Amino acid sequence: MGEQNFKNHSRLVPMFHGVAFTAALFPFVIFIIEFIKAIGNESGRLHASAMLSLSVALILALWFSRVFSLKAQDRAIRAEENFRHFIATGKILDSRLRMSQIIGLRFEGDDEFVALAKQAADENLSEKQIKMAVKNWKADNDRA
Repeated sequence: MGEQNFKNHSRLVPMFHGVAFTAALFPFVIFIIEFIKAIGNESGRLHASAMLSLSVALILALWFSRVFSLKAQDRAIRAEENFRHFIATGKILDSRLRMSQIIGLRFEGDDEFVALAKQAADENLSEKQIKMAVKNWKADNDRA
């Protein structure tokens, strides 16, 4: 990836974000069409309903696999940044900070971290504003 910064820090996994979701959406659309065609045919409607339900289940499984991994990652980030702030100041992060703000703070180097955390809490900065304010970008190459 080279050196990480604000412009290139987001991560997309083409096989997951593109191929898997597209592959799941294609049969979903086909099964909706088949279900509409089969509305007057009871046995066809049952088959189309079953296939449509399986397709919905697949999409939900893909979606929740992503959401659950991000939630776990968010908890780890909150713990890491709280610990990092505690080491630097002897206090945990300001309770006014939202999870999105803490996520933005993880990219700030240790030298400016405490000051940016205080500014984020005092000025209610958005995650994007926090990331744009980072002076010494600390790469996070292990995120999901």
